[in-house]
Amino acid sequence: MSLWEYANPRKFMGTSAFVLPWVTAFTAVALAVGLVWGFFFTPNAQNFEASVKIIYLHVPAAMIAINCWLMMLVASLIWLIRRHHVSALAAKAAAPIGATMTVVTLVTGAIWGQPMWGTWWAWDPRLTSFLILFLFYLGYMALWAAVENPDTAAELTSVLCIVGSVFAVLSRYALVFWNQGLHQGASLSLDREENVSNVYYWPLVITIAGFVGLFIALVLLRTRTEVRARRIKALLARERMA
Repeated sequence: MSLWEYANPRKFMGTSAFVLPWVTAFTAVALAVGLVWGFFFTPNAQNFEASVKIIYLHVPAAMIAINCWLMMLVASLIWLIRRHHVSALAAKAAAPIGATMTVVTLVTGAIWGQPMWGTWWAWDPRLTSFLILFLFYLGYMALWAAVENPDTAAELTSVLCIVGSVFAVLSRYALVFWNQGLHQGASLSLDREENVSNVYYWPLVITIAGFVGLFIALVLLRTRTEVRARRIKALLARERMA
């Protein structure tokens, strides 16, 4: 079985219809366990008090915001190389999700930053790159809406996605590149010494799994909607020509 079979709209619709309920169920359980555990059954942190618990929204949202754009990049490259319509529609479907997660990241970061840093906003390298990433999300969605021909829109947005990927990478590795700024290091790392304490670590991991499930479920749902919308447009076009 080839992976490219799922680029066929009919194959994608059948497979996603089977997978979506399972992903949704997993997401509901993971988010419920992770968020309840994190917000209600973990202690306040020394020096941070209850504000430390914002990591259960901020960290997963930031991870999804970055990786959503990278998923859009892969889908866009598949469209440019293989011309599979489902990949272009998946990238289009993912953009509003990534934009929303970027807003959640910026807002929760501001809520954290005000008591910790004494300001709602600072032109920190990571904060600034996240803001620019959000603007790229807006530009990507606006370009899809502005171009009437769907294939042309897919091509132009794919190029924009490639350019915007620079800021997705900068958002992830800003502290490594500049080694300065107010933003603290990663909460999760392959280096165990950089991770948060175990009392926060496991509920955070479960919550991140829930956010990943939420992202997959929403992308599948929105892509299915985009496929149906394209089918309806095709049927209407045939009726006009008949």
